[in-house]
Amino acid sequence: MFSTEQLIKMALSEDVGTGDITTMSTVPPDSLSTATVTFKEAGVVAGLDIFALVFHILDPSLKVEFQRHDGDEVGPGTVAASVSGSSLPLLIGERVALNFLQHLSGIATLTRSYVRELPADCRAVIVDTRKTTPGWRSLEKYAVQVGGGKNHRMGLFDGVLIKDNHIKAVGSIARAVRQARQLAPHTLKIEVEVENLEDLHEACQAGADIVMLDNMEASLMKEAVEQTRRAFPGVLLEASGGIARERIAEVAATGVDFISVGALTHSAGAIDISMNIMQNE
Repeated sequence: MFSTEQLIKMALSEDVGTGDITTMSTVPPDSLSTATVTFKEAGVVAGLDIFALVFHILDPSLKVEFQRHDGDEVGPGTVAASVSGSSLPLLIGERVALNFLQHLSGIATLTRSYVRELPADCRAVIVDTRKTTPGWRSLEKYAVQVGGGKNHRMGLFDGVLIKDNHIKAVGSIARAVRQARQLAPHTLKIEVEVENLEDLHEACQAGADIVMLDNMEASLMKEAVEQTRRAFPGVLLEASGGIARERIAEVAATGVDFISVGALTHSAGAIDISMNIMQNE
């Protein structure tokens, strides 16, 4: 898994290459500037520390100050941070730093909008998926947390999720769960994906800890919840399968424990943020 510093250095290498020709050929090396970072639309701030790290990697002497914090909701025109020092690294790192801040703030903003759709008295929480940008997973899942969501498993290594293709390869839900119990670490919960009540019962009887109700209509989901609570009260239930924001309240009302939404990371738009650099007098 990439560290944040590795990811930033890779992004800088991709953008800067052998050098920023424009900046190096136009800006005097002794030039000093201050930059302000302004949200041009409403959103949830996420990624300020990563934004700052871009500049500290380029020049540790740069001074970064935050006027807002991750998790803050801001409106258009809000100044979230400022950076001051040598003009050269300010200009060289501008695009990369903004890319991180815009993308992560977009995820946090979208997540917050989903979380707001949850009824106040429901038990469900919004969780993310593994549908993330390669290399960005830890950062994108961090942004989901900033937005008020929860993280599903980080990868294939930290949770058992038996899906339809696993079941086809093994032969049955019961056999898949049994083999997972025998071979997977005992500290990991076992989750099974199902599409109907028959498979739900098989998964619960086999000893699944969590059952994912995949692409079910709300009426069927509610019946699944009622039957599970009655016969297998210890089993947690997760709703999944292209659940749009407009359906969150309806799905939450069925009584599920989790609602997983891939769109939080794979479809979040970047928040429009600008960085205005002014030369110091």
